[in-house]
Amino acid sequence: MLTRLRSDDEDLPDQRALLTPVRQPDDRLAAAVLAAQAGEEEAFSELYHHVQPGLLRYLTVLVGRDAEDIASETWLQVCRDLHTFSGDADGFRGWVATIGRHRGLDHLRSRSRRPADPAGWDTLLAVAGQDDTAVQAEEALSTSAALRLIGELPQEQAEAVLLRTVIGLDAKSAAAVLGKSPGAVRTSAYRGLKNLSAMLERGRTD
Repeated sequence: MLTRLRSDDEDLPDQRALLTPVRQPDDRLAAAVLAAQAGEEEAFSELYHHVQPGLLRYLTVLVGRDAEDIASETWLQVCRDLHTFSGDADGFRGWVATIGRHRGLDHLRSRSRRPADPAGWDTLLAVAGQDDTAVQAEEALSTSAALRLIGELPQEQAEAVLLRTVIGLDAKSAAAVLGKSPGAVRTSAYRGLKNLSAMLERGRTD
């Protein structure tokens, strides 16, 4: 199930409003971060449970079939450096996404390629069942087909859409991950979802 973005995006037209997945309440996630930093193993498992799915989908579009390996490397670094993290729940999601992005881009540079086919992750993703195109564009963000479509977007749009709709970062946190301004991230995400909706519409009429 998806919900509308928070108030920092009320300037966007309603029909183009971006969506974020329902996620762990921020206060609970923040408490889990503190507990994990104190050495509680169950707390770290909770962090992994709630952050890993979005991270893996993001990395799937970024690096393709190597996403699981990059995610594993990301969590190894998170384990090693968790004591250095300071911030709230959104900051933690952004911190993990930043680590994953750096790992992924390093991987792509080493391979000198950017895979765009995220096929093979269907078991991780829910299948949308709406017929209306606008609803389909929103709900399909959790499907493997949508990840393939997102992978066809320009990279800046694809990353903005994934950080905002899949990982669930606000514009400021997503901007910190990408090294851009919040306004630039909002624009990229807006254009990305608009293009995604057009792709889905073309698929219905082909």
